[in-house]
Amino acid sequence: MLKGILLVFFGACSFGILSTFVKLAYHEGYTLGDVTGTQAFFGAVILWVLFFFQTKTSGYKSKEIVIKTPWWKMLLAGCCTGLVSIFYYQCVKLVPNSVAIILLMQFIWMSILMELIIFKKKPTELQFLAILLVLGGTVLASGMLEVKLDTLNLTGIGFGLLAALCYAGFLMLSGRIGTEYPVLKKSALMITGACILIFIIFPPVFLFNGALSGSLFKWGLIIAVFGTVIPPLFYAEGVPRVGTALSSILSAAELPVAIIMAGLVLHEQVSFLRWVGVVVILSAMILPNLKYLKKSN
Repeated sequence: MLKGILLVFFGACSFGILSTFVKLAYHEGYTLGDVTGTQAFFGAVILWVLFFFQTKTSGYKSKEIVIKTPWWKMLLAGCCTGLVSIFYYQCVKLVPNSVAIILLMQFIWMSILMELIIFKKKPTELQFLAILLVLGGTVLASGMLEVKLDTLNLTGIGFGLLAALCYAGFLMLSGRIGTEYPVLKKSALMITGACILIFIIFPPVFLFNGALSGSLFKWGLIIAVFGTVIPPLFYAEGVPRVGTALSSILSAAELPVAIIMAGLVLHEQVSFLRWVGVVVILSAMILPNLKYLKKSN
C-alpha cells in the first residue's frame, strides 16, 4: 500500500513540475498545438522504446499474461490524458495561473463524486475531511483570494473545469482498465491514444516546419518526460494499489510543487498566505494515510 501511495504522490509531483516548463515554452512563442503535440509524440516514442527494451532484456512474452482488455480500449482511455493537456493549457492562456491551478484541482471532488455515482463507493470520514482541507488549502495556496473575480474569463473557467473532469476520468480509468497489462505497455497505449487525438485536433506541423531544430525539441522532450512518461507509469502502478479516492487526494501534491517551482524557477512572489495553503494541503494528504504509514513503520 505504501508503495502505491509513494508512486501516486511522485507522479503528481511530476505534473507539478510540468507546468513551469510549459510556461517557459509559451514564453518562447510556441503554440498550444506545439506544446501538446510534442509532449504526446515524444512521450509515446519514449514509452514504446522502454517497453520493447524491457521485453528484449527481461525475456517477457505476451502469452505469459492473459489480456482481457482490447488494445483499442486502452487507446480510447488515453484520450483523457490528451484532453487534460489541451483543456488545461488553453485555460492557462485565458485566466491567471493561480486560477487555472485551482480549477484543475477540482478533479479531487469530481473523482470522489464519479466513484460514488458510478460505483456506489462512499468516501471514508478521513477522506471526506481530507477533501475539505485540500479544497480550502487550494484556495489559499493558489492565491485565489488575491484575484478580482470580475476580471476572469468565463471561457477559460470552462476549459479549466473540463480539464479537471478529464483528469478525474483519467485517474478512474487508470485504476480500473487494463490492469492486466504490463505497466509500460499500458502507459504506451494510453499515451498513443492521447497522441492520436491531439494530432487530429492539432495537425503535427512542427514535424515539418523546422520548429524541432530550435528549442521546441528541448521543451517537448522535458514536457514529455514529466507530463507523459513519469505520471502515467507511476499512476498505472500506484492507482490500482490505493484506489481512485485516495489517489485524488495524493494528486493534490501537484499544487504545492507547482508553487515551489514557480518561486524557484519563474521567480514569482509567493505570499505567506499561499504557503499556509501549501501546508494545509500537505497535511490533508498525510491525514488519510497515517494508518498505512504506521503499518509500514
